[in-house]
Formats: sequence, structure tokens, C-alpha cells
Amino acid sequence: MAGLSEYNRKRDFKKTREPAGKLDPSNRHRFIVQKHDATRLHYDFRLEMDGVLKSWAVTRGPSLDPADKRLAVRTEDHPISYAEFEGSIPEGEYGGGTVMLWDKGSWAPIEGKSEKDLEKGHLHFTLDGERMKGEWLLIRLKPRPGEKRGRENWLLRKIDDEAAGGSDDLVARELTSVKTGRTMAEIAADRKGETSLKGKRGKAFDALMAKAESHAAEVSRRPGGGRGRKRSGNALAPGSGKVPAFRKPQLATLVDSVPTGSAWIHEIKFDGYRALVAAAGGKVKIYTRSGLDWTEKFQPVADAIAALDLPPALIDGEIVSLDEQGNPSFSALQKAIKGEGGGFELFAFDLLSLDGQDLTGLGTVERKTRLAGLLPDQHPMIHYADHVIGAGEKLYAAMCRAGQEGIISKRADAIYRGDRSTSWLKVKCTRRQEFVIIGWSRSDKSSRRFRALLLAQHKDGKLVYAGKVGTGFNQDSMEMLTAKFEKRARETPAADVPRAERRGAHWIEPDLVAEIAFAEFTHDDVLRQASFIGLRSDKKAAEVRREEPMPVEQVDKPEDSDVKITNPDRVIFPEAKVTKGDLAGYYRTIAPLILPWLAHRPVSLVRCPQGRGKQCFFQKHDSGSFGDHVHHVPIREKDGQTEDYLYLDDAAGILACVQMGTIEFHIWGSRVQDIEKPDRMIFDLDPDVGLDFADVKKAAKDIRTMLADIGLVSFPMLSGGKGIHVVVPLRPEAEWPVVKDFSHRFAEALAQAEPERFVANMAKAKRVGRIFIDYLRNQRGATAVVPYGARARENAPVAVPIGWEELDGFDKAGAFTIRDTKTLLKRATSRTLKGWGVADQSLPNL
Repeated sequence: MAGLSEYNRKRDFKKTREPAGKLDPSNRHRFIVQKHDATRLHYDFRLEMDGVLKSWAVTRGPSLDPADKRLAVRTEDHPISYAEFEGSIPEGEYGGGTVMLWDKGSWAPIEGKSEKDLEKGHLHFTLDGERMKGEWLLIRLKPRPGEKRGRENWLLRKIDDEAAGGSDDLVARELTSVKTGRTMAEIAADRKGETSLKGKRGKAFDALMAKAESHAAEVSRRPGGGRGRKRSGNALAPGSGKVPAFRKPQLATLVDSVPTGSAWIHEIKFDGYRALVAAAGGKVKIYTRSGLDWTEKFQPVADAIAALDLPPALIDGEIVSLDEQGNPSFSALQKAIKGEGGGFELFAFDLLSLDGQDLTGLGTVERKTRLAGLLPDQHPMIHYADHVIGAGEKLYAAMCRAGQEGIISKRADAIYRGDRSTSWLKVKCTRRQEFVIIGWSRSDKSSRRFRALLLAQHKDGKLVYAGKVGTGFNQDSMEMLTAKFEKRARETPAADVPRAERRGAHWIEPDLVAEIAFAEFTHDDVLRQASFIGLRSDKKAAEVRREEPMPVEQVDKPEDSDVKITNPDRVIFPEAKVTKGDLAGYYRTIAPLILPWLAHRPVSLVRCPQGRGKQCFFQKHDSGSFGDHVHHVPIREKDGQTEDYLYLDDAAGILACVQMGTIEFHIWGSRVQDIEKPDRMIFDLDPDVGLDFADVKKAAKDIRTMLADIGLVSFPMLSGGKGIHVVVPLRPEAEWPVVKDFSHRFAEALAQAEPERFVANMAKAKRVGRIFIDYLRNQRGATAVVPYGARARENAPVAVPIGWEELDGFDKAGAFTIRDTKTLLKRATSRTLKGWGVADQSLPNL
């Protein structure tokens, strides 16, 4: 009991529900993390070792960013039975506060290391938990002069591997218990009659919690309601409904070089099988590009998707297997399909439908943003395929250096089409194409079953001979091909083969498709330096045609190129010497970042035809002067009349508005497809004149904590004006009155709890020296500035999404301007902003 004497000494087990300390020699290498809201919120990290749970208090919680070194203070050993503890420790007792079982799983020292390394002050280990995965380090720090005797300070750090991510990917987005699914507020309120912490955060906040249940009940009574609160962050809503039907996938056009400009995003071209994954909860089907049901062949992927319990969704992606170097390999994939070698991995890059809504009419980046919110951040088999904006040449060069196939370039604002188009382009590092096998020639070597394969491709409706391939085979592939040849023998060739090539040839039915790498076609249109890669059983022989790369210059120009910006030299920001042309250039470049938030929402414009500060005005209706790139949606007004509101769906629409003098874009919190159900809630923190920006930052962080306590993930955005927007994504299920009422009560609760800091009344006289929590953005018809939108303010500032961990580093809400385009593009693909603004969550049911 020596290892648990300190634990038992500190607790009165007549008052606390914590388990009494007993040694457990089972040594199952468990690890747990408990979120503990005591005197100070922290995360208790525990590793099973020597019959106890070795424990550390991680003050800021674990981080997936390898650059973060989180302080972990060693605490007393805990009993193994503590691994399942969740509940409340009475106030006044040691550790009094709310305890959530936040993560659990198993741990192991990395190969060549031992758990005894802990005694040396350096433990290198792997975690396999529900949230924490991959390699980690615990390092003991040397005591500082004057430090409290007996205190051990350690650092907990993530090793850079495939499970690495951003600083906020864990503690900011995973807000519920892995044991019960409850939030901290639900555990504190103790729905099962356990010790309650009611009053801990003040009467106003407790009143808000009590009233939240009635709001949730109102949601459930409305059409489409009643689904209950979903897990926060990237956790997924329970799946139900019908599995979506197969749809023809979009195909890419081969081009000779990488397209340039920010109108394009670029992805890795994965060397595997194209797969359309249709899912609804535990029901999953996996289709090939031609519509074949290959669920059984890729059963592990189907099982992994089923375990995610997705809502009805149709996902486009590529299934691959990795070789010994960790690179996608087609030959490794073929072995995996036969049950040999490694496993499968799905790289998902598009989302065609979700919860019954057809998404193919949305832009590429907007669809990918939805997809990123649907899939988990870390998974051993299911991955979100990242992309870069612009800079495709660098990605292409990196892929070629790594010996990979190439890249796929996609128009950022293009709709999804079920055919081949120039809005998707492929740029290959090596020449690889599909060919139909029409025959084979016998080898004079006893060790080889054949010498070469005779190949053809379709042209003008018939098969045309394309040459031979005699390399790239191993014994297994030769045996496999020979077995297939025996069943397909025929007397004559399926294509016109030159006489010299016919000698010693044996002919087969032309239904086998082979993928071949080669140097070039000769002047006789036959292959040179060909090498066999593998059979493509996912493609039909009738579809095999020669691909000649199109000059990228011939690809259709973006539609925004036909929007003419007149008077581009007109100065519209005098103090910054920013012109109308500069503003148009900013919006043209930043379009891939702004469209996921701006597109398909009613929008109000701030137009300043003569420049900033000169007779600027709001406009939400169109008199017909904006042109065809700006669209309209009819919306019923309060008086019962219907008015056409503006909305945009591509970069051309943005530029058409800029041409008409628009500087700012302000969006509704709902989309044109479902006007009455907002998909986000916003708290706009508007400080009184004279307040320091530090006060606004502290307010934003406090609101984040309050929201997290009731299970809501939030994201900060510098408004480009005076304050900060706290953005709360929502599933579009509650209607406007419910969302407005909830946000109103939340703001009022904060104002009552700390009246010296906050006010929820917009009257100027009541805002002196305080921060106005503007909840009115959450009512029907209200708008808020769009992320990445320019502001009609001095020096052309921009509203910019940021990570919570970055907030302290900014000293004003206008930290970025339209001159910072390159920085904004680079930031957008950083770990910090991965998944910004996306969370599958509903208003809480407390």
C-alpha cells in the first residue's frame, strides 16, 4: 500500500465517492485522462504502472502540436479503480470539483525502451486511446532554485507523426465524457442524484443551465427536431436513414503542367482504387468508379466507416495500401485485396451528399469544408485528404521527388460533375495509362510463363494495337495472369496487330485492363520502355482510351476572368493607398478561403462607390445592376411580403460586387437551402471606447469556457473592427427564435453574473466601460461580417479566423489587412486553423 498511502491520506472516503486505494497487480498498461475542474481546470494524465496509476496534472491539457511542451506536475499515485471514476468531489475536500473521464485506452513504451525509464526522468511511449494516439514523451525537468520541495515538474509533448495536429485539436473540441457522453455542466448538475455543484459559477449561469432544457425540448417539438445533443467538435452525429445511391464520379483531365493561381487547389494523386463510400450509420457500401459494389473486398474500410456512425453521406475518395516506405503503392493494394501484406486506408477528398442534402452544386472548397467536419481528426484508416491553395508546383515537385504518381488540381469554386471536365486536372510525374490485354507471347525461358503481353486501346470505336510490355512482372503476377489467360483464349486477335508482332502470339478476349508505366509513344504509336504495374479490375475495357495531355493553357479560364473591374486605379483606402484594383485582387486571390463561409448564404453588402467613408451604404436587395454572377433568393419579410435577397456562389460573384463598389460582405447565419434554420451562433464582443483589447480577449476566453462547460465548441475571429466574434457552429435543426432566445439568455446570464464587465443591452448609455455581448446577430435577417472579408475601415483591415491558442498574441482586431494575402493563404492550411469553424453539435439538452 506504500504507493497509495499519500492518496488515502488526503481523502475522507465518508465524504467523497472516489474509490479507496488498493494495489492492483494486473498491469494491463491502461492509460486514462480525467478533466478536472477543481481550484483550476486541468487534465489528470495517468499511466498504469506497478499496480497503480502514475499521475500528472497537465495544466493546459494535452496538445497534438509537437511544438507544444505542456507542463505536467507529478501528483500522488492513484488506484487502478480510479480509471472509471467520473462525478463530483465535494467542495472543501481535496480536489473538490467536477471530474470527467475524458480519454482512455492503452499505452506501451516504444520498442527498445522500458517503463523503468520513468525513474530516469524520460519516458517515450505510444498511446492508443479514443482521443490521444501515437507517440508521446514525458520529460522530467530539473528543480529550480527555491522550488517547493518534493514537487516534480515534467513536460508532456507529442512526437510528430500521423496522429499529430494542432494545439486546440483536443481540449478545445473534445468536450464530452468518453464514458457517459456528458459535458462538464451535466456532470456537475449530476442528473443521477450525485453531489451537485450548483451555484459554482453564479446564480445567473445556473439559471441559464436550468432553462436550457426547456429550449432543447422546444427544438424537439419542431419539425426536424428531437435528435438530441450531438457530441462536440469532430465527433459525429448518430447515423440514421437510407444509404445514398451510387453517383457517377467526377473525372480529371490530363494536362501537361500545373495550373497557376489561387483559383486552384491541389491534392496528392493517390495510387489506389477510386471509391465512392455510401454510409448511413452502421450501413455502408463501397462502390468503384464504374459502380461495382466492392464492399466485401474493402470490408475493413466499410467496418471502420460503420463504426463512425455517420449520418447519410456519399463520400468520394481513394483507397490505398502503403508500401514498406509508407507510400501508396498499387502493387501493395493488390496484395492487400488478396489478403496478403498490409491493410487499407481511405483518403476522402469530396462529399457529394449529407443527411439527404445534395452538395454537388456547392464549390469544391465548400464541400471539402463540410467533409472535414464529418470525419474524425485522427483515425488509423480513414483520412481527410488535405489540399494546398495555389503553390501547386511545389506540391507537384515534392510528389515527383518522392516517386509518387502526381497531383490533382481542382477549381476551388467548381461544382461537382459526374463526368470528365477541366475543372479537375491531373498532372502526372510519370506516364501511366490503362491498356486492354489482347494477347501474350510464350517465353523461351522455363522460369517465365510468358515473355510479353500485347496491348491495345480504343480509338474511334475500335481497339487499336499499342505495343508490348515485358517487364514489371514477378512470379505471383505471372501465375495470376496465366490462369486468367487460360479461361479467355480465342483464335484471332481483337485488334489489327502487325504481322511481325503476331509470331508466337496467343490471343485472349479483350476484357482485362492493365495499368502500364512507359516512357513515351513512338512515331508508330506503340509503347516504349513499358512496365507492368497491375490489373485494374475496377475499370471496364470498353472505357480504355489513350490520354494525351492537354496544354494547360487551353483549359477554360475561370469565370471571374470575364468580370471587368473599371477604374482599378481609384484609391478607396486613402491612408493605405489601396485601390479598387487592389481590393479586387485580394478577393480574387482569397476566394478559396472566403467562399466556404460566403457562398449560398443571403448576403448584405457595404458599398462605398467613392471609397471608404464616403457615403457608404448597406444593400441586401438587387435592382438588377450586378449582372448574372450575383443571384437571388426570395425571403418572406415580417409584413408577409417576399423580397429577393442577394447571394453568391463563386469568385465571379464576389468580383461583380466589388466592381459595383462593395468593400464588405455580411452574411446570414443560415443558407439559402434552409433559410429558417441557422447553422451557427455568434457572440460579437463589442467593447466600449477606451477599453483595452486585452479586456476583449479575456472576455472571449471566458465565454469559450462557459460554452465548453455546456458542450459547445467555439472558434474566435478577429473582426477587423474593434472586437472579437466567438463563432459557435450548429447543426441546422433549431429555428431562428430558438437560437436567438438561447443566445439572449446566455448573454444575459453573463451580464448578470459580472455586470461590471458585460452588458447585454445595446443602449449606448448602459455600455459605458463594459463589453456589449451582441447576441442580436442570431436573429432572422441579422448579419455578421464574413471570415476573410475586408472592412471599410482605416488601412483596409480584414476579419480573420484565428486559433484560441493564438489569441494572446494579437493586440488589435485589425491585425491583418488586404496586404497580407500570402500570409492568410499560408495560415489557412496550418495545423492551427485545421477544422476552424466546423463542429457537429446542437444546442445543449441539460
